[in-house]
Amino acid sequence: MRVTYVTAGAAEMICGSCLRDNILVRRLRDLGCSVVLVPVYTPITVEGENSSDNALLYGGISVYLEQKFPPFRYLPGFMTKWLDRPGLVKSLTKKRKIEIEAENLGELTLSILRGEKGNQRQSLKRAVQWIKKESRPNLINLTNLLIAGFVPSIKRQLNVPVVVTLQGDDLFLDELTDSHRNLVIDELRRLASNIDGFITFSKFYAKKMSNLLGVPEEKFHLVNLGVETDEFNDFTRCPIEDPTIGYFGRIAPEKGFHKIVDSFIEIHKEYNMKNARLCAGGWLSPADQDFFNEQINKLESADLIGSFEHIGSPDLDKKKDFLGKIDVFSLPTTHEEPKGLSVLEAQACGVPVVQPDHGIFPEMLAKTGGGILYDPADSKSLSKEIVHLLTDKDHANQLGESGRKNTFELFSARKMAEQTLAVYQQFTDS
Repeated sequence: MRVTYVTAGAAEMICGSCLRDNILVRRLRDLGCSVVLVPVYTPITVEGENSSDNALLYGGISVYLEQKFPPFRYLPGFMTKWLDRPGLVKSLTKKRKIEIEAENLGELTLSILRGEKGNQRQSLKRAVQWIKKESRPNLINLTNLLIAGFVPSIKRQLNVPVVVTLQGDDLFLDELTDSHRNLVIDELRRLASNIDGFITFSKFYAKKMSNLLGVPEEKFHLVNLGVETDEFNDFTRCPIEDPTIGYFGRIAPEKGFHKIVDSFIEIHKEYNMKNARLCAGGWLSPADQDFFNEQINKLESADLIGSFEHIGSPDLDKKKDFLGKIDVFSLPTTHEEPKGLSVLEAQACGVPVVQPDHGIFPEMLAKTGGGILYDPADSKSLSKEIVHLLTDKDHANQLGESGRKNTFELFSARKMAEQTLAVYQQFTDS
């Protein structure tokens, strides 16, 4: 089977979707599936080996110029091809010359979704031609529906099945203005009728996106999220003496970083755990710098800045070191999280987790038994459950052991690849 997997690059940010797509492609190849991983907009950044092709569809510079300057919409491909060089695009996104925040991309998103009727007709044409000539797939998998503007052209010219993995499309929509959001949803509903099948990681998200897109639930296929468990085979936890709470995710409001900071302060003040520490890792974008500074100010006001550490966006070895030193993990998202990759990684390391009772987490923890759900409507609930696990070591260890065992058995990258391949085979002859 020849598959073209189209992923959305996030420039310098190591995003959960990029990590997951990269891991999946490696494991699909191990199963004998011929997969080309090609990014759109910007190259992907991952922790380990990058499995993506050295090509770029819908290069971020090209689509921006086509949107802002009408003459660029009519230039022949050979004159603009050099703009799509991955190195050039990566350099400019690193320097913040290309805006990537959703709130600034309403009109651009609409234009791309409109496909041949949008301003990126030349980029669309180059993308379709590259797929036809370079990858020649008998199935295409998109990492989200927001990049599906070229699908009608693909269906007409290649006549191959198209599968879309939904792993956070609604979160992007929530950052748009109301006027843009409604128009984008209309375009997504139109494009959804061209999609042969959808993959989600939970029944919750399948139902949510089925309602949003107006697509029958029978078109949705459940695949367990997967982590590269081989990387944690020889993992050994070495907690430090002080009880330590871990957070790993983007430093952003929707990921609930302020929630873990507030909980940490409460644990010190109301539970008298004076030696407790908070260690946080994850990408901090320039757009969220003010938000991060607000949390630092809260920690300084509570005289707890010395008990806090931000390790940034580490490589895999440093992430494992981080996971080995914490006693409990929480990613207290304010939104209904569709993935929760870092939560699975914590469980793979035997770290008990405390997660909000919404999104993917109820289904995930029901399968792993690796943590506790808290009531996100109760401001005291998160702190209460964290303290419980910090003080009841036997229960914490029990949850940690269960989470590690079941993550290895049910949420490995290989298992994810096997389930994904089974979905592909429903739409192909092999």
